[in-house]
Formats: sequence, C-alpha cells, structure tokens
Amino acid sequence: MEHEVFVPFPVGAVRRVLSDPARVARCVPGLQQDASSGAALTGRLRLRIGGSTITYRGEMRLTERDGSYELSGEGTEARGSGTVTLALSAQPEEAPGGTRLSCTGTVGGAGRLAEFDTKTAESVARRLLDRFGAALAEELREDAADAAEVSAVSAPAPAPTPPTPVSDGDAESDGDGDGEEDGPLGGAAGFEDDVLDGEPPAEAAHARRTMIGRSAEEVDHAPPRGRYAPVPAPEAATSTAVLRWAAPAAAIALAGAVVVTRALRRRR
Repeated sequence: MEHEVFVPFPVGAVRRVLSDPARVARCVPGLQQDASSGAALTGRLRLRIGGSTITYRGEMRLTERDGSYELSGEGTEARGSGTVTLALSAQPEEAPGGTRLSCTGTVGGAGRLAEFDTKTAESVARRLLDRFGAALAEELREDAADAAEVSAVSAPAPAPTPPTPVSDGDAESDGDGDGEEDGPLGGAAGFEDDVLDGEPPAEAAHARRTMIGRSAEEVDHAPPRGRYAPVPAPEAATSTAVLRWAAPAAAIALAGAVVVTRALRRRR
C-alpha cells in the first residue's frame, strides 16, 4: 500500500524526530514500549480491526537509508499463535506549509489478522499512519514550546532606563530662594516678592525723581514716600468720642455765660 501524511513542520525538524527510535516509538499509536537497544524497540502493540482488538508482542527496528526511514518488525499474538510482519518506508519531502511523508509498506500475517479481508486491513493501516502523523506533529509542538521557554529564560534582561535629567530650574536651591516651594499666596514661603526682576516699583522711581536738585542731606533725611512711607498709628477711638460731645458742651457753656453776663448787667 501507499499513503501520504502531512506534518505542519519543516523537513529538518521532522527528520530529527524520525532519527530518534525512542521518539518514533512514542508516536506509534497503541505501542507500549518495554525496552530499547539502539534502533531495536521491544514491547506490545494493540491493534483494533473490524471491531476486535489484537495485541502483539514483538520487536521493531528503525534505520535510515538514503534520506528515507525504514521501519521493520515482527510480532506474535499475546493470546494465540498468530504472527505478523511489517515493512514500512517513509520519505520526508518539503511541502507548502510543512512536510509530506510519502509512505509505502507491506503487512503479512497468519492467525486472527488473516481472517480479515485486504480492504479492511488496508483501512486500519492508513488510519494508523494518520494517527502517527498527528502524534509526530504534537511531538514537534512540544519541542517548539520548550525552545521558546528556554529562549525566554536565557534572554538578557532589558537595560535599565536612564534617569531623566534635571534642569537647573528644578534643582534644589543653595540658599538663594530659587528652589523654595511656592506658598499659597505666591512667591517663596507664601509671601509676595517686593521687587520685580530688575525693575523698581513705580513709587520708588517717583520718589527718586522728586529728590533731584535737593541736597544730599535733604535726600538722606527725607521721609520715605508712597509705598515705603511709614503708616501713621491709628488714633484711639476715645478721641473721636470726645470730639463728638465737646461741641454741644461748648455751645451750652457759651450760652450760659451770655445769660450770666446779661443778668449782671441788669443788676448794675
């Protein structure tokens, strides 16, 4: 018989698995491996055919020849005297999206297997090869996952991010007040700046202009004006109250003096 199996992986990856007898044994459906000695594999193979299950005990050998992989084996029924022989050749070929395995093989036997017709036996063989191809693809997926995990572990750590440079305006002050935190009212520590950068207040400029032509002594002893003039102390509230009552009292006293003066004149 002839059959083709598609494996969605490159030819090189497929060849690496087919070159390892232990990995090939893991991909054979129904095979329970007992031991391995180089290319020879011993164990049990359970085969379902025509609603029945036949178990064979035997040995398989895997060899590579001219880029083709050959699997040969023979076995004996675990419950009976029937025998089986197998000769299978698989040729990996590059195909779109993966690898095509071109398989050719022959199966011969006596006993229970000989009771089934050729078409039934061929159908079972094709199903076994399809399941082998699916197991081979799963084996390669595990290889890809392991390789990705190793790459992630061995990947170099990312370089640390360099710190952001600090500008002169953001640096802390050395005592000149530039780096102090602004208060709620503006300016350093919450106070307004009394002098703008490089420009004197208008009142100070006016005061200097009005002092032009005056003597140095007058300038030195001249009281400050405008914004810098001293604020007079507020008058006591009692003085306002005294002024309020002083005017009526003075009027009454004056009227009394006039009356007394007139009375004295009449007596005279």
